Amino acid sequence: MELVDRVGLILTLTSLSIFTYYTFWYFLPQKYAILISVYVAVALICFLRICIGYVMLESKKKKA
Repeated sequence: MELVDRVGLILTLTSLSIFTYYTFWYFLPQKYAILISVYVAVALICFLRICIGYVMLESKKKKA
């Protein structure tokens, strides 16, 4: 399985889990609801940046 396929799979599973969480909403206190959303968003952005950087480094190696 290629890296791009794995990234797509991970993003799909993450989106589905977030959708499921908000669909069945476990009525946490507002503080936790906001913190969970913020942490998930930050983790997702970091993960995407790492993947994009990895792909850019790999494409430079192929050109050289």
